[in-house]
Amino acid sequence: MPMTETPLLPPLVEDLTLTYRSRAPRKADQGLIILLHGVGSNESSMAGLAALLPERYAVALVRSPIPMGSNAFCAFPVNFTPNGPVIDQAAAEASRRKLVKFVSELQARTGLSSRRTLIAGFSQGGIMSASLALTSPESVAGFGILSGRILPEIAPLIAHQDALAKLDALILHGELDSTLPIAWAERSSAQLRDLGVPFEAHFYPARHEITEAMASDFTHWVEKKLPCPSL
Repeated sequence: MPMTETPLLPPLVEDLTLTYRSRAPRKADQGLIILLHGVGSNESSMAGLAALLPERYAVALVRSPIPMGSNAFCAFPVNFTPNGPVIDQAAAEASRRKLVKFVSELQARTGLSSRRTLIAGFSQGGIMSASLALTSPESVAGFGILSGRILPEIAPLIAHQDALAKLDALILHGELDSTLPIAWAERSSAQLRDLGVPFEAHFYPARHEITEAMASDFTHWVEKKLPCPSL
């Protein structure tokens, strides 16, 4: 990410299904933003993006459940092959179920409903955000895929179009991404169109990263989807 200075991180919270760090709103609690990190990273990598969000939102930086090494975690193992990514499908499904449960627990803790909740992530975090929203659309109001993709493996679990139509989605992707080439974003766009999910997609002269332009567009999307309630 372009933000070189990591903001002071809140403490880890470990009493729910997933470990997370929570930024409480300093003003009004008008929405809940859940951010997921990429493979081999941890929740602190999303702190720079969280810092750009208005202080009226509660923000949760979530740690993926599978340890990979020192301070490195993932939602599922993945191997990048000449034929594309190959995932551990059982691990991905277990992590998806944990995420669904965690989101419900966090909403109960914050008192914020699914209609005031957005979930988004970078790379594998975006993958998991899409997996949760498309299979459990009642859990959130919208989801963001930042340099990620939609897993073909979730196809049998995707909800009915009537439920999906209530979602909003955001796709942000770098045109120079060599880890997950832009073709994945184009496939995601086509799939969301076929499923009837309202979405917007933005592409950038960027690699596998979150640039300042991406972060700005993400923030604007959040504010548009979770506007200040009318007085």
